[in-house]
Amino acid sequence: MTSLTDEASDAAPARSPRYTGVAIGLHWAIALSIIGLILGGWFMTDLPDGHPLQYGLYQLHKSIGITILILTVARILWRVMNPPPPQAAGLAGWEATASHLAHIGFYALMIAMPLTGWLYVSTAVQFDIPTILYGIVPWPDLPFMGALTNDAAHTAIESVHSMLAWVMIGLLALHVCGAIKHEMSDEEGVLKRMIPLMIFGKTAGPATAAKGAAISFGSAFVLFAAIAGLPLMFQGTGPSSTAEAVSGANWRVDPETSEISFSGIYDGSDYGGSFTDWSAEIAFYPDNLEDSQVEVAITAGTIDTGNSGYNQSARGRDFFDVDNHPTIRVTVADFAASESDGVNYTSTATIQVKDAEIEVPLDFSLEITGDAAVMTGAVDLLRESLVLGMGDDPGFDWLANEVLVEITVNATRTGG
Repeated sequence: MTSLTDEASDAAPARSPRYTGVAIGLHWAIALSIIGLILGGWFMTDLPDGHPLQYGLYQLHKSIGITILILTVARILWRVMNPPPPQAAGLAGWEATASHLAHIGFYALMIAMPLTGWLYVSTAVQFDIPTILYGIVPWPDLPFMGALTNDAAHTAIESVHSMLAWVMIGLLALHVCGAIKHEMSDEEGVLKRMIPLMIFGKTAGPATAAKGAAISFGSAFVLFAAIAGLPLMFQGTGPSSTAEAVSGANWRVDPETSEISFSGIYDGSDYGGSFTDWSAEIAFYPDNLEDSQVEVAITAGTIDTGNSGYNQSARGRDFFDVDNHPTIRVTVADFAASESDGVNYTSTATIQVKDAEIEVPLDFSLEITGDAAVMTGAVDLLRESLVLGMGDDPGFDWLANEVLVEITVNATRTGG
């Protein structure tokens, strides 16, 4: 005999199986990030060039894009190990096919959009701004982009990136309309399987126990760490630069107590740094200034501002281009005694950076005690005279043209 309770139980419809909690979390994290990227992208590109918000918004845009790429890797691996629940009952054949194709399209776009954005940044011709994820983690450019680093390719990549955003908007609209349609029709509905907190009804829970979190997120983290670590592994500073030999050199520099530093203004704030590897050949005779000469070689890749993003940018092709021009060379000559306050010598410094060469006055003080000498000096430089970060993009206006270089040298006499 069948009880009334059994009959009611038999009559109750089976509850729809639910996505796993991880799948739901990844779904909404990526979806909201994509919507934010699209809206933020429109806003930041409408800002006038050089607007104070522009730099920060571009960095945030790139940061979220890379985050989506990494989360998509985790989501794909999770989906492979945790197949989604079957499609809702009542879908027509063409609807099931369209839904399947839309999901494939979403995954393709979640990979293609960040990759084309990354490619766009990596092929910048005139304004190579480094990517610093959330202001913390330097993110390298894609390697081997030389053939695409030109105006035509860069513009084409930008067009593809923008076009993919519109395709994503279209897919999102179809996806939302389809979900609402199935929820409001006589069909079983799909929203309750993906909306948190069971707002649209209870579900039967995932069909199988979730598994593979360590593999999914661990693999995504390893990928992230491997890419982020590339600059540390392969972006060396190059071999140490050696100063040209000078006839009659009679002083040896103590590198531990000597320094070549610089300072300026970036985006309204002070910045500064130094070069950590350089060498000098010094022939200096206070009683024979005509035969005195100094040759200095600075390893450009050892520039250190205390900010990894600034360092990466300074080593790039817009600035010192250390891959093609690893050494900065300075020749100091034309010494003359001076009685100016705090300065007892004047000279002329010839500075060679990349293919540019300039002459600037260098006034300095020199104190010689026995066989020990301390020299301090400073020189004002203009970046434009050395073609450092002087592209046509107005964004370079964030970085002041004026740079103050200060030199401190402690040396020991080795000859007459």
